[in-house]
Amino acid sequence: MMEQKSNANRVMCNTNMRPFALRFTYYLILFTIALGIAASAFAETRVYFSPNGGCTDAIVQEINRAQKSIDVMMYAFTSRPIVQEMVKAKERGVAIRVLLDKAQETQKFAKGRYFTNKGIEVRYDTGAGLMHNKVGIIDGKLVFAGSFNWTAQAEKYNAENLLVIDDQVLIKKYQERFDLLWDKGRKP
Repeated sequence: MMEQKSNANRVMCNTNMRPFALRFTYYLILFTIALGIAASAFAETRVYFSPNGGCTDAIVQEINRAQKSIDVMMYAFTSRPIVQEMVKAKERGVAIRVLLDKAQETQKFAKGRYFTNKGIEVRYDTGAGLMHNKVGIIDGKLVFAGSFNWTAQAEKYNAENLLVIDDQVLIKKYQERFDLLWDKGRKP
């Protein structure tokens, strides 16, 4: 009889705990969602336009601030100021990886060979079509995206846009995409 009463108390205790556990889980989920929304709400996005709208200057400024890593996937990359700032970052010890469209390997002013000679890791996309991304990721904390190729032509003449984003959710997605394409890329 005593054993049955003890079991009944356990069942009753477990039954009484279930609503608490469900409420706790519910509030924990809500808190997690709210935390994610709050983090995105505090994310900053800056936008630049070309021609002559400060795209190159914004990129150079952020590369200058890089401390750990720079990952770039770029369709066309010939901008001298950006290239020079990336070499300076490499000299400061920043790890740099550059993924270029396969056509950049043979284009006259492309910077793939120059980067390789400066000790910067370069790979060329191996996909069937164009690798038409225009993305830079700085220290896993900031991403550049938009239509802006890192070229003098894009800065001076083209109608382009550049977004500078510090939203960690978006940066993670861009980093995952970069890593996927990098792993498939071909070394020079």
